Amino acid sequence: MTLIVSVPTDQLASDIRALLTSTDDIEVVLWAEGDAPRDDIDIVVPPYMKQGKMLRAVQEIKPRLIQGQAIGYDGVADVLPEGFVYANASSVHETATAELTVGLLIAAQRGFADFVRHQDQSDWFYEKTPGLADSRVLMLGYGGVAKAIAARLDPFEVDLTVLASRAREEDGRHVHGIDEYRDLLPTADILINVLPGGSETRHLIDDAALSALPDGALVVNVGRGPTVDTEALVDHVRRGRIRVASDVFDPEPLPADHPLWTLPNVFLTPHVGGLTNAMAPRIARLVADQARRLARGEDPINVVIG
Repeated sequence: MTLIVSVPTDQLASDIRALLTSTDDIEVVLWAEGDAPRDDIDIVVPPYMKQGKMLRAVQEIKPRLIQGQAIGYDGVADVLPEGFVYANASSVHETATAELTVGLLIAAQRGFADFVRHQDQSDWFYEKTPGLADSRVLMLGYGGVAKAIAARLDPFEVDLTVLASRAREEDGRHVHGIDEYRDLLPTADILINVLPGGSETRHLIDDAALSALPDGALVVNVGRGPTVDTEALVDHVRRGRIRVASDVFDPEPLPADHPLWTLPNVFLTPHVGGLTNAMAPRIARLVADQARRLARGEDPINVVIG
């Protein structure tokens, strides 16, 4: 029996079809909005970043798998009907997000924003900057994205400390447990957050945590916006205590009048961690792989709900 996959864009459909062979009994159909194109769909791929309506609509279709296009799945369980299987897009965004993280670090530590502002004025401006080498970096989280960041930071000769939910040895690194969080903060020149959202991580980086960081420390957030208490962060930046380089925020998108747009020592990117040309082919490969797995009677990978 032909396995049916629905995807939200013509481009993704075309990319997946290009990966399939004549022996793959798999059909790819378009479903971006409105009524489902078929009564029976085996795998539903919702739109990227705007999947709420489709997650509710699958109740009538009863797919075997819902394949998200993002790593994060905050709030999915709140709208996904009970009993459905949801997989995230692990393997798709890790490299691009790690690239952006290193870019944020270098931009902030080498003062790129100031250099660009002076370039606009044809001003030969220069100054000594903190740099990245020999910095003491504390990274919160050690999942796929964090591991990709760690691998890229090693050649920069930083002193990297990793902290996650539990202490362990992994990949030749000692991972500290969350119980050591407050004690480790005063040792960090740079704090990188790669943690997922949710009640357990909400405002983990609060006023007390920011106060524990040394003066001039850099806070980098590529995890989820609500992990940081934004009001506390703004207060510390205003007082010149903390610098920021962030891709995610709470609220998001930032309102036009939000102080983070104009405060000094803040470098912002608009939640573009995974948004590179590498995303489309990687999503296509993941969906094609999931379809082949189900067609062979195997379990899907990356299941996070169900």
